[in-house]
Amino acid sequence: MSRPATIAIVGRPNVGKSTLFNRLVGKRLALVDDQPGVTRDRREGDGKLLGLEFLIVDTAGFEDQDAATLPGRMRVQTEKAVREADAALFLIDARAGVMPLDEEIARWLRSEDTPIILCANKAEGKQGETGLMEAYSLGFDNVLALSAEHGEGLVDLFDALRPIVEPFMDADEEEAVDADDEDAPLGPLKLAIVGRPNAGKSTLINRMIGEDRLITGPEAGITRDSIRVDWQWEKDGEVHPIQLFDTAGMRKRAKVQDKLEKLSVADALHAVDFAEVVVLLLDATKGLEAQDLRIADRVIEEGRGLIVALNKWDVAEDPSSLFNGVRAALDDGLSQIKGVPLLSISGATGKGIDTLVRVAFEQRAIWTSRVATAKLNRWFERAVEANPPPAPGGKRIKLRYMTQARTRPPTFVVFGSRTDALPASYQRYLTNGMRKELGFQGVPIRLNFRNTRNPYDD
Repeated sequence: MSRPATIAIVGRPNVGKSTLFNRLVGKRLALVDDQPGVTRDRREGDGKLLGLEFLIVDTAGFEDQDAATLPGRMRVQTEKAVREADAALFLIDARAGVMPLDEEIARWLRSEDTPIILCANKAEGKQGETGLMEAYSLGFDNVLALSAEHGEGLVDLFDALRPIVEPFMDADEEEAVDADDEDAPLGPLKLAIVGRPNAGKSTLINRMIGEDRLITGPEAGITRDSIRVDWQWEKDGEVHPIQLFDTAGMRKRAKVQDKLEKLSVADALHAVDFAEVVVLLLDATKGLEAQDLRIADRVIEEGRGLIVALNKWDVAEDPSSLFNGVRAALDDGLSQIKGVPLLSISGATGKGIDTLVRVAFEQRAIWTSRVATAKLNRWFERAVEANPPPAPGGKRIKLRYMTQARTRPPTFVVFGSRTDALPASYQRYLTNGMRKELGFQGVPIRLNFRNTRNPYDD
């Protein structure tokens, strides 16, 4: 299938780029707030406009800062997005009028080869009329009046995008596959990287894909949006597609007071919901903290495969003792899920990345696996015979059979009598046995219990 056209949105901070991005993808993917500079990394989404389909790229607000600063590094990413795009939407704020920074951006865009569509956003009502007229001074052939918030001017935007987008559209495009449909074939591995701030998540993804796709630096909390990066992992002559998700660092809830940080954490949790396997990245120079276990608990609660990776292994002190200590703490703190893979890696040097990706594919294979009913019940009968359920109050609990209801994560239903009285310790006995003997190591298992009614009770 041919690639879609790529359309980048560019402009100074707070002109409504993320609002337009959300309008074109049809959902609130990008974080939006009144304060300028919310977007930092470029974010991609599947845009749709009156039948046109394209890849839309939201970029950071263009600022005139030194390249060594955070705004400067953001500008470098914006420049790269425009050069890689098939066209760019240059947004200005019609209510504020043309600003000196708009003029600087216009000079830069005119020097590029990418086709530019100038859009005066926030043009609804009389307040935007003056700015709309001023926009013609920027030296582009035409100006579109838009209101990304209210959806005005989209027909004009359609007319401008149509000659650019249509040549890329594939008439035989396949229907999208529902990722939650367990009968659907496995698509790209959806792999989310989560952890506390400054654990090295963006650096790791940049090393994996071999380019500076994400903004990195010594400042904690650079990443705000959850950014999807499509990648192909080549191993032994085979190409394996992967969707990587970089996420904002998740601090202890009591420390999160800023509204933007709350939105960023919520976006990171949404990425966990969407992922198949989640890598919890730890800073090897700081070890395992209580917040890491809270994040791991959330991943397990959502039913996703989990890998714990000790990053910055190249600068870790006493690595053997550190690894054994983290392993023991995980076994104790995550007692509800045995066998979570623990790996040592370095995003700076690339150590252990191939192992990390291989284990991620293995965990997805376990997460999506199904056990034949006959094999499952042979194990179940042996387990119940070896350790019969207790008889609380002198009344027997009888477990009859079990079946696998679904995968992603593996979910089972156990049928019997008085199953509501079955203690949690016996449920753990069953899940631990399934991990050990049926190969479900390191992934969440969900057990549901159903009472089978005796027709002669009455």
